[in-house]
Amino acid sequence: MSKSPAPVLIAESCCPPLTDARIPADTALALAPAFKALGDPVRLQLMSMIASAPDGEACVCDLTPAFDLTGPTISHHLRTLREAGLVTAERRGTWVYYRAQAGLMRQLAGLLAVDALVS
Repeated sequence: MSKSPAPVLIAESCCPPLTDARIPADTALALAPAFKALGDPVRLQLMSMIASAPDGEACVCDLTPAFDLTGPTISHHLRTLREAGLVTAERRGTWVYYRAQAGLMRQLAGLLAVDALVS
């Protein structure tokens, strides 16, 4: 069982882009695990594969062969994404299917949105 706390859910319209206003400390604390999880190249690729899957979900049986990594290593990365609140998992028989959490992805994208950043 994981020792990580469950991700804190932020209201759908949690915060303006970083270029508009300072992010509140509690919001930063809640969103940081998702950014940290995406900071690994394998997890970023897994997230991309899951989010772009045709039916909005991807089976671990389709994700694992895309990497030159062991099954347990892929499982570790998927668990990290799940603990960060970026994906949900549903067991169906012997396989686990992952689905991206669009709300959290929108929050992360909105926070990083840059319209007219002065250089």
